[in-house]
Amino acid sequence: MKHQFLCDVHISYKIAKFLETKGYKAIHINKILEGFNTTDAAISEYANENNYIVVTKDIDFKNSHIISGKPRKVLRITLGNISNQKLIAILDINLETILDHFTTEKCFIEIGDGTMEVFK
Repeated sequence: MKHQFLCDVHISYKIAKFLETKGYKAIHINKILEGFNTTDAAISEYANENNYIVVTKDIDFKNSHIISGKPRKVLRITLGNISNQKLIAILDINLETILDHFTTEKCFIEIGDGTMEVFK
């Protein structure tokens, strides 16, 4: 199955559009469920039920993933306030490697300043 992405409220629509240009399904939380009012628990449930990778900046998703395994797949961005253009360039360079890790049932990836940590 091809990877699908669910972008959290603090992720720019431009990131979802970038992922779509790469041939992946990508939706922004503001367009589904209760939009920006959707709880993290509801996002996790929706992502797990529909096999989405949650793209977020929110540490709560890391904690939830580690403690309860929800959501099963998380890509957390910890690059601070960089431009969308720079973030897209970083994702573009690393996308294949990132996606290779998400072939497992459960995976958490954190992209920081010059680092990428993977927890399975």
